[in-house]
Amino acid sequence: MGHIQSGSIFQLIDELKRLPGLGPKSAQRIAFHLLKAPLEVVESLSSKLIQARKNTRYCEQCNLISEESICPICRDPRRDNSLICVVEEPFNVFSIEKSASFRGRYHVLHGNLSPLKGIGPEELKLMGLMERLKDPQLKEVILATSPTIEGNATAHYISEQIRECGVRVSRIALGIPIGADMDYVDAVTIGKALEGRVFLHGERK
Repeated sequence: MGHIQSGSIFQLIDELKRLPGLGPKSAQRIAFHLLKAPLEVVESLSSKLIQARKNTRYCEQCNLISEESICPICRDPRRDNSLICVVEEPFNVFSIEKSASFRGRYHVLHGNLSPLKGIGPEELKLMGLMERLKDPQLKEVILATSPTIEGNATAHYISEQIRECGVRVSRIALGIPIGADMDYVDAVTIGKALEGRVFLHGERK
């Protein structure tokens, strides 16, 4: 049995288990699906993964993953410059965009505060957000971090950091269950949460 578990199949399963949201059973199911697929399908998937990894970077403005230095959302002149929605991860942007309820700008932190994991303010992409607060067009920052302990701590920290900037700060709230991960919340619920956001402080005149 030891020889079987050390083979390439189990190495593939072990690698798939590293992906977020995949447990041992899901990783095993995907691995055997790929092994039964035609070789050209697997080669195409492998090629697209490598191509996507090589061709993407972080947007210089909002930190969203993009194929260009400035992402399409930041380049779009139709977006509302008076609003910035702060999220934890790039996939949160796609979830909010699917709700079609927000036309402002974004700022992606790439994580949240988690002392137990050694993630402090320095590990998050906060400096760029502080710079963007200087834009006189900006009126409101919406904190759309997940309503978990870490997400709430991150929202509180950012709120305190920008308290004196004269910018209104709101927190996404209505419709998002306590302890929920934003990636698993449907578009309608996210839309209602944005509409029902709670203002924390501040307002730029």
